[in-house]
Amino acid sequence: MPAARTGIANLPLHYGKAPRWLFERMVKLAREITIVTIEEYGPEEMLRRLSHPYWFQAFGCVLGFDWHSSGVTTTLCGAVKEGVKGIERDLGLFVAGGKGAASRKTPAEVEKWGELISLDPAPLVYASRMSAKVDSAAVQDGYQLYHHNFFFTAKGSWAVVQQGMNETTRYARRYHWLSESVASFVNEPHSAVASDARGQALNLVAAESDPARTTITEIATGEKPENIMAELNRIKTLSLPAHHYLGVEDLHPDSLKKIILSAYERQPEDFETLLGLPGVGAKTIRALSLISELVHGVAPSYRDPVRYSFAHGGKDGIPYPVDRKTYDQSIQLLRKAISKTRLGLKDKQEAEGRLLRLQ
Repeated sequence: MPAARTGIANLPLHYGKAPRWLFERMVKLAREITIVTIEEYGPEEMLRRLSHPYWFQAFGCVLGFDWHSSGVTTTLCGAVKEGVKGIERDLGLFVAGGKGAASRKTPAEVEKWGELISLDPAPLVYASRMSAKVDSAAVQDGYQLYHHNFFFTAKGSWAVVQQGMNETTRYARRYHWLSESVASFVNEPHSAVASDARGQALNLVAAESDPARTTITEIATGEKPENIMAELNRIKTLSLPAHHYLGVEDLHPDSLKKIILSAYERQPEDFETLLGLPGVGAKTIRALSLISELVHGVAPSYRDPVRYSFAHGGKDGIPYPVDRKTYDQSIQLLRKAISKTRLGLKDKQEAEGRLLRLQ
């Protein structure tokens, strides 16, 4: 499946978690909203909505979490994962990953479900890994990933919701991906971003970074590792231009030598393959991008990939006229979900019964 990152949201970094009494209710309401969405529109549409930064935020608000807190991401994803537990096959929606250590279990969870539903897990595991690689290494914006949830359907469609934190600014940034519309992981994967903050970033997935991506790959595959090490040592002594958001203070050529040598021996055919190599992370990509700019004169983009996106448009037509159809669907969907919850449709057996009646 092709990949598309669909958005980024910046949120204040809040510590703590939802109290148990609230989270238990969030799980139940998240389950009902997920069931209603899939009953009405199918599991692929649920992926589209989860990948929409503002719909996701509205979902968290409906569940009762702080509207502007970073915790809405981890709590909402956790509530959905817990809410669909036991009825994943009936829904056709599966959830892997989570916060911290749980995020590292994503490949194993995807592979387990792949065996149970006869779905090749390899493309899904690759999508999970590459989306994390892009947002941590190809886009270096000052946020360290600590949360990764992977949502997928029995047809192999998928969405990613992952979040990074910036301890200095005390803000978190949420990254949304959807397996539609864009054919490349490394060329303009964004289609919508919700954020008030912009900054400088090393953005190697920008369209204008295409020459840099090519040059970086050529350096990694064509230059002898000892020559690359020599250039890195030289760069560390240079006075770099002021526009460099990412400095060289924490680049240690000796520690990068093994990775550079491994990349040279493997001869990756393009930037995506290079980025996907084991051990190739933010420092390796930054080092190669500095060489491409300072030695070869090919500069990557330093544009922060933040754009503005709104769920339903604005009354004055900014950023676009109100999308009445989507607006009405959202109202109808949430009204049905809340109505069903109030009627007491709370337990797994009743949820499964409704699904069985649809078949």
